[in-house]
Amino acid sequence: MTGLPDGISYFPDYFDRKAQETLVETIRDIVRAAPFYVPEMPRTGKPMQVRMSNCGNLGWVTDKKGGYRYQSLHPKTGKPWPPIPETLLTLWEAKAAFDGMPEACLINYYGDSAKMGLHQDRDEEEFAAPVVSVSLGDDCLFRIGGTSRGGPTQSIRLRSGDVILLGGPSRLRYHGVDRIYPATSTLLKDGGRINLTLRRVTTS
Repeated sequence: MTGLPDGISYFPDYFDRKAQETLVETIRDIVRAAPFYVPEMPRTGKPMQVRMSNCGNLGWVTDKKGGYRYQSLHPKTGKPWPPIPETLLTLWEAKAAFDGMPEACLINYYGDSAKMGLHQDRDEEEFAAPVVSVSLGDDCLFRIGGTSRGGPTQSIRLRSGDVILLGGPSRLRYHGVDRIYPATSTLLKDGGRINLTLRRVTTS
């Protein structure tokens, strides 16, 4: 796709169907050890529209009391997050162009009506590393804005197996999911979309 801002790389169909199926099975194993839960917005405690889990040494969490943060333990089970799958580490090595491995992989599950408002990924210390995102399941409309609120945006329809990377001058661009397109994929038996987001958190 042409016309994307500098620092955003889009790799359609990066994972073929067989690779997607294998990755989904791996994610299911992760979620059995670190179950999905519904995160809360800071201050208000309002539940988000996605269900969430993580893998890696750190996991991104949010709730009314503690706000946005990374921590090494699942907030509900109190257990460490499972490791990041080798397939995703290989993806990072191939595309991130960063001397250091990801420490967190956020796993979001979107139902048919779920959305994610425009936001920045800025709870990390290390902004030199990109954010690498994998789509699995139903299509979504992914919107990209600027590095401050307001101003023009553009949208990409992401499909199962697609990878998109936000790095360099686009590392702190606002982005979000405006809608899910139900029944556009047969990958997930109950439908919906899984988004995997690889992140480097610390500078050390």
